Amino acid sequence: MKKQILTLLLVAVAGISSYAQCEKKSVLSSSVTEYLDASGEIRRTVVEVTTIEFDSKTIFISPGDHNMDGTVNSITCDWKTPYKEGKTVMKATINVGEGQTMDVTITLEGKDGKVVFLFEETPEKRIRLTLDKFEEKKITTSDITFFVKAKYVL
Repeated sequence: MKKQILTLLLVAVAGISSYAQCEKKSVLSSSVTEYLDASGEIRRTVVEVTTIEFDSKTIFISPGDHNMDGTVNSITCDWKTPYKEGKTVMKATINVGEGQTMDVTITLEGKDGKVVFLFEETPEKRIRLTLDKFEEKKITTSDITFFVKAKYVL
């Protein structure tokens, strides 16, 4: 009986930990973008700084001077070592401009200390970034001030 309770407790703690990882706002950056074909072969490579911010509800992607934002429809996280070993899978709807949206699957996967971001609209339209930076975004006092002012302005 004690073993069953201990096992149940460990499973609950692991589940809460995975959920908490998904709830945090993360910031990613990369300096190289690879465009892949359906077989995973690189079609072209672009040297550009891409910044990505996401949490469990929203995502913002800025490749070079182009900006896209979107809504996260579902997210699962399982990181054994935060930002190094694990995986996040998101289903999102991205606004690409001029009223156009696209449904995508985004996978972040860390292996051997290397984290890869894979953006997939269809098997033929895949974009891969090897991340230079992957960290949790800390909320600053200026963020809080902005939200408080925005609340009272609206």
